[in-house]
Amino acid sequence: MLKDKKIIVVMPAYNAAKTIVKTYEEVMEQGIVDMVILVDDASRDETVAVAARLPAAKVHVHEKNRGYGANQKTCYRLALEEGADFIIMVHPDYQYTPKLIPAMASMIGNGLYHCVLGSRILGGYALKGGMPPWKYVANRFLTLMENILIGAKLSEYHTGYRAFSRTLLEKIPLHVNSDDFVFDNQMLAQIVWLDYTIAEVSCPTKYFEEASSINFRRSMEYGFGCLFTALTFRLSKMNLLTSRLFPPIK
Repeated sequence: MLKDKKIIVVMPAYNAAKTIVKTYEEVMEQGIVDMVILVDDASRDETVAVAARLPAAKVHVHEKNRGYGANQKTCYRLALEEGADFIIMVHPDYQYTPKLIPAMASMIGNGLYHCVLGSRILGGYALKGGMPPWKYVANRFLTLMENILIGAKLSEYHTGYRAFSRTLLEKIPLHVNSDDFVFDNQMLAQIVWLDYTIAEVSCPTKYFEEASSINFRRSMEYGFGCLFTALTFRLSKMNLLTSRLFPPIK
């Protein structure tokens, strides 16, 4: 709890058996998280068995692999059903440190923001943490193009460490978003579309063998998907296109 607000951490999981416990323990060490909801997307390892032993965790299993975006849709739906006031997504692969949870939750709890991102770019942590140079260059290029087309000034759109208020999540049309990785990008564009300010905090990150990552081909697909989302945003803003992603604001 923070200021009598219920805080739920959601973990979209896939083959994370080796890192779940460490991530979970550090989440609970922060002292303000009421519940962890882990959604397993048909992992091929012992993710579900390991997660089932965590005392404050609720585990939901997709019987077949539905994709990263679909996993998040389930995460947020379950968190809202559990009465969460603040929802924080933490990847269970321990790539992002849970030690920023209190800071991110406080920024929402004090009424300053409805969305806070943990940025790997602020402070130069991406390369220091082992991000492959080609991914860093791609991140910077995509972010530049997205800032131009969307009109925001974020350091990156591609972090998986995110905190949201219940109020905001209930307004985003998540159901129309992709079930794949571009879901992340679509969600941030929708938040800007709804005229909410997105805050960022500098976040150390780690790249290692167990940390989740997508291959070059999937990265290319994701990149083109991000650019298409940003272009759709701009055309919708100019009333030259109608998109379910960006419906008229009532």
